[in-house]
Amino acid sequence: MKRILCSSPLGDLTLVSNGHALTHILFPDQPLGSLATQAESGEDEVLLTAQRELAEYFGGKRQRFSVPTSAAGTAFQTQVWDALAEIPFGELRSYRDIAVSIQKPKAVRAVGAANGRNPLPIIVPCHRVIGSNGSLTGFVGGMAAKRLLLGLENSAPPESQALF
Repeated sequence: MKRILCSSPLGDLTLVSNGHALTHILFPDQPLGSLATQAESGEDEVLLTAQRELAEYFGGKRQRFSVPTSAAGTAFQTQVWDALAEIPFGELRSYRDIAVSIQKPKAVRAVGAANGRNPLPIIVPCHRVIGSNGSLTGFVGGMAAKRLLLGLENSAPPESQALF
């Protein structure tokens, strides 16, 4: 495994690759945990592609990512992350919307928990998920990062427009 730092408007993101796919994106304040010993500093093609695509995204030139990804999680988490990946650029969904889309309408809280454990934020757009009442909800990168990402995509819910 390899890891590099990727400069962004959110600060330096840590990108981690298994050599075949991107496995993690960590925000500046997130601890590396076991990745610190598993992933050595260095580049590979996956990391360079992810870094380029993220720069294009932050520069307003990319709406979808093509870098291969591999997220380890439970079957339920993977189902939620797959549903997140289907949210179009510039659109929002509620936790309830995601629960309904995976045919588990009563699993709203479990969807929220899986959303919070997404190892590939931005690329698997968990920032596009908001509360059922239209409110901004938690985000692993922090609320300022969520606001920035939604502002970049011009997809902020009406109640948060004044925050940009």
